[in-house]
Amino acid sequence: MARHRKPQVIPAATLRARRQLAACLAAVSALTATLLSLTVTPAAPPAPDRAPAGHTAPEPQAAP
Repeated sequence: MARHRKPQVIPAATLRARRQLAACLAAVSALTATLLSLTVTPAAPPAPDRAPAGHTAPEPQAAP
């Protein structure tokens, strides 16, 4: 008959440290992605059939 091992008990401090590390890594990766998207310029120019990013379309006019 096979013997069953007792489940390994992980200390609460270790679990808390793992959760905190995961949260910090997620926050750092989000901040890094934000900073990269703000500082890196696109490799290609905008498509000619699209308005520039800062330009908004004029308001639609009411039909007469």
